[in-house]
This record gives sequence, structure tokens and C-alpha cells, in this order.
Amino acid sequence: MSTGVPVSDINWVFNELPLKFDDVKHILEIKEYYRKLSLRFWWWVYPRGQSAETTGILQKTGLRFFTKVPCLAADLNNSFVNYNLTNDIKIIPVTTKHDLLLWKDTSFDGFEMPSHTREQYGNFVSKFILNEQAPQRLFLAYFNDRPVATSLLFTNRDTAGIYYVSTLPDCRNKGYGLKVTQAAMLSAKASGFKDVILQATPMGARVYRRAGFKEYCQAEIYKI
Repeated sequence: MSTGVPVSDINWVFNELPLKFDDVKHILEIKEYYRKLSLRFWWWVYPRGQSAETTGILQKTGLRFFTKVPCLAADLNNSFVNYNLTNDIKIIPVTTKHDLLLWKDTSFDGFEMPSHTREQYGNFVSKFILNEQAPQRLFLAYFNDRPVATSLLFTNRDTAGIYYVSTLPDCRNKGYGLKVTQAAMLSAKASGFKDVILQATPMGARVYRRAGFKEYCQAEIYKI
């Protein structure tokens, strides 16, 4: 995945099966692809792909282990016990260019991305499709008419995943991240999905567990 934004954690490569020596050539080609774009990236290794040989090959090609990330899933039939909105909280689906601009600024500030990447992030977000057939659905949470949190639901065939959950730094620990996550979950449920998946930062994992997510595995992340 190449977003055009020079921030490692939103440019991804992943392998689901163990790497073999023959893959070295492809890894070097991938590194050269990102180098030409002046982008850093994370290499994700999911459980089925984890092996001593995989680790050795990634290290041999200049990638080093960075961290492990929890991978969670939630049963959409049993995850909304505490979902309710007070009068001062509003969550809307993003359906207009104006809403998309607000979503872009809120998520950018919520993720505390480097200021010099704002233009590239804006170009990336501007490419999101907002019609009903689009694979992604964006949600924006307001508190007293101020945008404070974001989420994105991505669907493909029989899988639904939640991404880009962010909350403005001065608005954290007030439940907005939880509510905007649950809004994405409800949208997935309404579309007929039985469960939904996500990957979590340590800070976000607490929020997702409150929403009914359970950890099932961990992905290993490597970077240059």
C-alpha cells in the first residue's frame, strides 16, 4: 500500500506466508519502489508468515524488527451494550467534499502527523470515493459542533475492517474514539457482516476492548 504520505505506518507491505530465499529479489524490488517515491514503510508479518527464516530474510535485506501489534475482532451481534449518544455528541457519515475536508483535518491532527506531510495526506484523502458503492465508509464525530474524532470502515467481499480511528489530542479519554468506532461497527452490521477486524496501537487497544473486540493474534512489524 502506497499512500504518497511520508509516514511509515500508512505505507504497508505484508506477507501472510513464510518468506523463502527466492523472495529476496522481490523484497529488494519493493524497497527500491519505496525509495524512488521517497517513502518509508512498515513490513507486516502476520502469524502464518512468521518463521525464523522470514525474520532472517527481512534482516538480511535491511529490515529490522520494530514492534508487535495486536490484531482484534468483534462479534457484531454482541458488541453494543453501552452504545448511546448524549445530546452534545453527533456522529455523521462522510458524504460530501466538505465533510471529507473536516475528516481529513481531524484525522491528521488526531494522529499528530508531522506538519510537513499535511499536503500529501490531503492529496491521499481527497482520492477517497464517497458513493454508496465505495469500499470505504468514513465517520466523523462532533462534540458541541466541533469535529473531534474519525473512523473508516473498509469492506471487501466477506470481510470488514476498521481503520483511521483518531481523536484530537485535547479530546482524548472522553469516549469519542469509542463512539466513532461503534458507528463504523454498526454500519458493518447493517450491511450484513457478522464480525469486524482491526489492528490496534497499545493506546487504542483499551478502547477497542470496551467496544467488544478480542485479541486473536499479533502481527510483527519490520522497518528500515
